[in-house]
Amino acid sequence: MSWHRELLIGFDLETTGTDPCEARIVTGALVEVKDGVPGGRREWLADPGVVIPQDAVEVHGVTNERAAAEGRPADRVADELASALAGYWAAGVPVVAYNAAFDLSLLAAELRRYGLPSLSERLGGTDPGPVVDPYTIDRAVDKYRKGKRTLEAVCAEYGVALDSAHHALADALAAVQVARAIAERHDKVAMIGPAELHRRQIEWYAQWAASFQDFLRRKGNAEAVVDGQWPLRG
Repeated sequence: MSWHRELLIGFDLETTGTDPCEARIVTGALVEVKDGVPGGRREWLADPGVVIPQDAVEVHGVTNERAAAEGRPADRVADELASALAGYWAAGVPVVAYNAAFDLSLLAAELRRYGLPSLSERLGGTDPGPVVDPYTIDRAVDKYRKGKRTLEAVCAEYGVALDSAHHALADALAAVQVARAIAERHDKVAMIGPAELHRRQIEWYAQWAASFQDFLRRKGNAEAVVDGQWPLRG
């Protein structure tokens, strides 16, 4: 049976900003999906310890007042998320995250910030994985399609319902359903095992980054640098 019909774990973070090295976790979610059917789920609300900018509040809806009143300490949220992810990887279960290089790099930065064990340390020194990133896969298998590659746009392309965009649980579930839909449309994706798919995404992301960096430099930004590391930057 192909990987997309086996157990998958959807993962998403909503945050204080767009820089994974500096932004903080506000909400997080994990959802178990087997053959398209959601099962167990966990959600976290953190007090990030910094002011949540208004533009971020307008995206995910979590105010500073709510985070302070209801959120748990940010270090505990980061630790629990990392431990849960490591547990799935240790069992060989793929984790699905849309634009995984952002969410996983941000979580890794939070772990460093609070002096907590890294994802690799929680896995006995091995790299985190397998990771399935529909953003990276879609860009590789349908690179010439016009239009945006936001989660909302890609959900529309693959016929996946997304009723509460930028809510961590809804986005985590949508990421899994988009990954499944890509595999259903593209046999070459469905036929790759999770470990090999992870390896190919490393290559696909690096190729995209090099191409985009070249594009930016040809457009006049001679010093443009696009980080090609996936699924963890830096």
